[in-house]
Amino acid sequence: MSKRRWRACPECDWVSALPALKSGEAAHCPRCDRELSHRHDAPAQRVLANSIAALLMLLLTLPFSFLSFTLAGMHQDIVLLDAAQAMFSNDWPILALLIALTIVVLPGLYLLTVIYLYVGIVLRVHLPGEVSLARGLTSIKPWLMTDVFLVGVLVSLAKLIGMAQIGFGWSFVAFCFYVLLLVRTVRLVDTDWLWFALCKEPAPPAHAQTGATAAEQQLVGCPCCGLLQADTEAYCIRCHTKLELPTQLRLQATWALLVASVILYIPANIYPMMTTVTVGGAIESTILGGVLQMVDLGSYLVAGIIFFASFVVPVAKILVLGYLCRLAAKPQLLATPQRMRWYRVTEFIGRWSMIDVFVVAIMVALIQAGVILSIYPGAAAAAFASVVILTMIAAMVFDPRLLWQGHTGEPDIELEHADVESTEAPSEQGAEIRL
Repeated sequence: MSKRRWRACPECDWVSALPALKSGEAAHCPRCDRELSHRHDAPAQRVLANSIAALLMLLLTLPFSFLSFTLAGMHQDIVLLDAAQAMFSNDWPILALLIALTIVVLPGLYLLTVIYLYVGIVLRVHLPGEVSLARGLTSIKPWLMTDVFLVGVLVSLAKLIGMAQIGFGWSFVAFCFYVLLLVRTVRLVDTDWLWFALCKEPAPPAHAQTGATAAEQQLVGCPCCGLLQADTEAYCIRCHTKLELPTQLRLQATWALLVASVILYIPANIYPMMTTVTVGGAIESTILGGVLQMVDLGSYLVAGIIFFASFVVPVAKILVLGYLCRLAAKPQLLATPQRMRWYRVTEFIGRWSMIDVFVVAIMVALIQAGVILSIYPGAAAAAFASVVILTMIAAMVFDPRLLWQGHTGEPDIELEHADVESTEAPSEQGAEIRL
């Protein structure tokens, strides 16, 4: 039987053989239902088309007007990066760097890397540094927050409706297309296909078997390219990523990050998120104060978005990750697949808490009308951004494989094919499915 495409699930460590996938299909782990691979029609060409278009839209967002604000004869025009510049001008350089990285720099690097790699694949040539760049895609992906920033912009505009005249520049239109194309590019990139196209795939060790965990067989799956190999290797033999076995040290690191998040969440709610200066004086608004203000103004949708992003998401993420850490210390067999769904949800929604930080950045950049009306960032913005970043890192550090230690027996579900647009990898397919 071919062993060319065997995988150890990165979430439950179950070894399974990937099936031959056609366009519109995805393979899922038979034990925890985690997606292992998906296929799209003409993958290289579609990724190239979307990534090049996204990069062009990004370039168009930078030089032109993004938004404008007019109040009592005062007019303010901003470009996209003024959101970061406003934070820097108000003595918050770390927040400025965070905003610039997540909406322009890292997405730009991601798109350039994707274009570089897929051009090499289409031309069937090996380009310098392709392995290191492909490895970097995995690290960059969680920090792409253009979609979160766009929602933050819309929330900011909802707050300003009725207060002043808001204008949309050509950069705003380009930014909307940029976000859509970037999200589509990320969805189209199939890591399994990409790594095979770049480096082919060595066969796993001869003693490897499906229907058991990798740890039970002294094997380990690469967290970056997925290659199954002996656990005696310090680094992946294909992509050179550091290999790590499930260890309780990951739990300790997760707990430390969660404790730090809880500590920072206190000043994030006590100190003002932003200060509004008018002819009548200065008004400081906390996160909860901003929610109540939107409720008073009848903007229930905006109030709900801010409340969910700033209270429900970070608190729920801390509680769920803490609960999972407690379970991972003493693994139990009951409802483990359900706990995996909790983990995936917390990992997905964590970055959306940045909405409130982006709202502050946009309003600070946009509303600078002197004594008539000006907005400045508060100390809570830095504390809250730190909470978001720490909880995101905590979810990355947490090793879900620890939840399955001691769990034996056949999985309850079958290897499935999900309906997503994809195509066969440029590899010899036909790996046998064994549960």
